[in-house]
Amino acid sequence: MTKVNHSLEGNRLSEEPIKRILKDFGLTEKESDVYIFLAKHGTLKRIEIAKQTRIDRAEVYRIVQSLQSKGFLEATLEAPARFVAVSFEKVIDSFIKERRDEASLVEKAKSSLLSDWQKIHKTNLERSAEKFLVVEGESKIYPKIFELIRDTKNHLSIISTVQSLLRADQSGLFDAFMKHPLRAKIQFRFITELSEENVSSMKSILGKVPPTGLNIGVRTPDLGLRLSPRMIVRDNEEVMLFINSEKVNVSSNSGEENCLLTNCKAIVQSYANVFADLWENSTEIEKKILEVETGKPITTHVIWDAETVMRKYSELLAGATEEVVILTSSEGLAELSKASSMLKGWAEKGVSVKVMSPIVNDNLAVSEFLSRFCKVKHIPENRLSTTLVDGQHLFQFENPKSRESNEQATSFIESAVYTNRYEQVQKAKTILYSIWKKARRPSTVTSDDTLGHSNSESLTLTKSLEVPRNVYMNSIGTSKDWEEGTVTEKDIINKMVKAKRILAKDPMKDINTLYGSSGNAILHLPSYFKLPDMTIAAVHGNKQSSFGAEDTLVISLWLETPKGYAFVPVAHVTDNQKAAKWREGVYAGTPAGQNSILVKKNQLKVTVQGNTLFAIWTVSIPLVPPKYILPPASILFETYGEPKSCVHRTSMPSGRTQLHEFNRFKAFATFFHPTSKYSGPGTDGYLDREILMTAYPPELNKH
Repeated sequence: MTKVNHSLEGNRLSEEPIKRILKDFGLTEKESDVYIFLAKHGTLKRIEIAKQTRIDRAEVYRIVQSLQSKGFLEATLEAPARFVAVSFEKVIDSFIKERRDEASLVEKAKSSLLSDWQKIHKTNLERSAEKFLVVEGESKIYPKIFELIRDTKNHLSIISTVQSLLRADQSGLFDAFMKHPLRAKIQFRFITELSEENVSSMKSILGKVPPTGLNIGVRTPDLGLRLSPRMIVRDNEEVMLFINSEKVNVSSNSGEENCLLTNCKAIVQSYANVFADLWENSTEIEKKILEVETGKPITTHVIWDAETVMRKYSELLAGATEEVVILTSSEGLAELSKASSMLKGWAEKGVSVKVMSPIVNDNLAVSEFLSRFCKVKHIPENRLSTTLVDGQHLFQFENPKSRESNEQATSFIESAVYTNRYEQVQKAKTILYSIWKKARRPSTVTSDDTLGHSNSESLTLTKSLEVPRNVYMNSIGTSKDWEEGTVTEKDIINKMVKAKRILAKDPMKDINTLYGSSGNAILHLPSYFKLPDMTIAAVHGNKQSSFGAEDTLVISLWLETPKGYAFVPVAHVTDNQKAAKWREGVYAGTPAGQNSILVKKNQLKVTVQGNTLFAIWTVSIPLVPPKYILPPASILFETYGEPKSCVHRTSMPSGRTQLHEFNRFKAFATFFHPTSKYSGPGTDGYLDREILMTAYPPELNKH
């Protein structure tokens, strides 16, 4: 008995210096007690923590929430969630990285503190459970990056802008590489975009890399392939995704950066595949630096004069006998459509012509016209345009950032690179064919076929589709009173800022509101998915909404109805139980009304950063009919153009009416699928950066 008492006393003494440090880290006394308690006892639910510590359950809820937000606890994806204490070593390292100047004394005392920690740390923590964390602000992101580096055992793969790499280097990125005990074994790989503007910064970063003792490879994408999204993949076990679009200015230390960090195997594998594909289609950075500095790509003939470019380009295109492959911009697609005589000539000679370009509503008619003469597919926007003629002649030229509609073709090609060198042409050919294989044919199905436009015809369904419980589709929904110009962008933003929560005691009968953001895209997936065309609507509701904060997906499939094909809502997924009940009522009369899926907070995340929206889900989603399953995946929305501020009213099959006010951007959408190594573009996407939705029950529709 005496020995036991001495042991307990020793544990208490060992805890005291740790508690003092935890207090300096900003923890209250009870937060420190709960953190140390979990370190001793492993992974527990909130109710178990309350019972064993004898702390009130409501207070435990607040303590756990606070510890999680401060980075001291992590949650599993179980229902209900269990919580595990982050290792004390990681806590110390995070504090050091975030407050390096103030933490010098803590850093010196680290060994002693860890020794004390080992005396009380009796349980091997359960770290294998899948987790999903949102990391906000650079002050929290960089410590997480350094954790990823420290935990790396085999390879670390990074897609980043040069500017972001430069900031990371200033925070000690390469120092962390050099201090890693396995640095000679680990393969560090970076993909970044090189230009005349950032070549000196890139050389500065490379100058930090020692000639020996560190296995680092840096590449830049060929053919102007996009660096989206930015990411860090560790050992195919964890991925950190940066939400900001590469178009958003992230060069300043604004602290507004957002990241998603997950160890969900399906999602990690998806982005590991994206990195691997881009790595294969990239070139060593040293070679590209030499090309930029000399102004002449190695072993390549360079043409700078616009008139010479046009003559050479036109001659080769007109003389094509076998195949022409063109990767171009939306503007380049319009220019190509003007060359009707050349298009007809190709058709008469039996020349195979493949054209890849971003295709949205604005240029859909152009793509349909070109489809009479050649094959056209939709791809994301690229920095470079590329043309391959007869597998022997390769042209590349910059896509101007902006162009007036009345500019001539000679100004469209301001400068170009040309080569007929076999090795370079074959490499480009392989990449172009790979892009072509993944690209999708444009569809005449557009957002006008979904809810949300005044020209949409009401689709009344009078017979049953083959769905569970004999769900009858009375109507897909009617949108009316579409108004542009009645509100301004500023009006809607002001309403969002001043939003006050309107509680809905009865979600089926009361008026309720949603304040937030949403993205919607049409997806035409490859045949091996065995899925029809679909729309995915991803919604993030702010805490001022009637049901509080929520993340939601609504999936619609392109199905046959008595009035023709239409997008039919077949599933809705949410992490908010009250909102789930309300949406069941909204979608009553559709398959989605009978297919309500409630998920845990860590299984679905929709986040918005600037003009970018990112949605990710870690569970399989059954769709109606039941033979369809949407697997764990993610979708990224990146806006372009200017916003339109609109108001419209939608009548749903359930008899409910919804009034929408929004600032809407057109958007490129990219869908990432984990197991098939597929990442491809959606078409005709849009992003409502700010959306205010007021929903009225049937009896109040007349108002």
